[in-house]
Amino acid sequence: MNQLVFLPIIGFSLAIAFGLDATMAIGLMILAAAPGGPTSNLITQICRGNIALSVTLTAIVSFATILTIPLILSYALDYFGGDSSIIKELPVFDIILQVLVIIVIPISIGMFMRRKKPAFATRMENPMRTASTVIFVFIFAAIVVAKWKFLGDAMKQVGLVTLLLNVATMALGYLTARLFKLNLKDSITITVESGIQNGTLAIVIATTVLNNLDMAIPIVAYSIWMFVTGSILMWYFGSRRNNSIDQ
Repeated sequence: MNQLVFLPIIGFSLAIAFGLDATMAIGLMILAAAPGGPTSNLITQICRGNIALSVTLTAIVSFATILTIPLILSYALDYFGGDSSIIKELPVFDIILQVLVIIVIPISIGMFMRRKKPAFATRMENPMRTASTVIFVFIFAAIVVAKWKFLGDAMKQVGLVTLLLNVATMALGYLTARLFKLNLKDSITITVESGIQNGTLAIVIATTVLNNLDMAIPIVAYSIWMFVTGSILMWYFGSRRNNSIDQ
């Protein structure tokens, strides 16, 4: 619910409140409409959250976004597009294909393997936490290097609004989890899943499907912030003992 409903609503509200131009606003909505992805599972793993819940939520949201992404982007294009030259006809099939290839199929394969080999999955939990940390650092560094030329413009134009979006959605995830009296392990998972988006999918939609490189600017900015906040969560929760998490 947080990721499918509240994240797009918060993103839409911030775009209006900050008076973003059509390109930046639509880019922000592409990001807000995107599901979570492997990054959220990696962060949850390192934070000692509920990895099974994380993968399940990622899978559910990913399947749901096959329908929600075209709907949200269609509305965003109509609302923010105005009379500008921004694309009006949304290539729905291309978006669905990208979601399937980048998100749904890999997650489905992973869940199938975990179900068929549960003992192996349990045995690999600690080694995977270490590997996840290394992979996370590598991905973060790769994004910074690859998007370096965009970082200045991204932070200047939408740095604050993307930071607020990330912090607000993570805070909402944690508060709602605690409101429903979930334990800390599950609360960590909900927090991460609420605020970590699949930037890769969002960038592909912006630059390839909608063919607009500028729309990737808010996505790049948000990706940097979510890695920063994700790192803080990993440092804080990853260093805690298991018995202090299971509360």
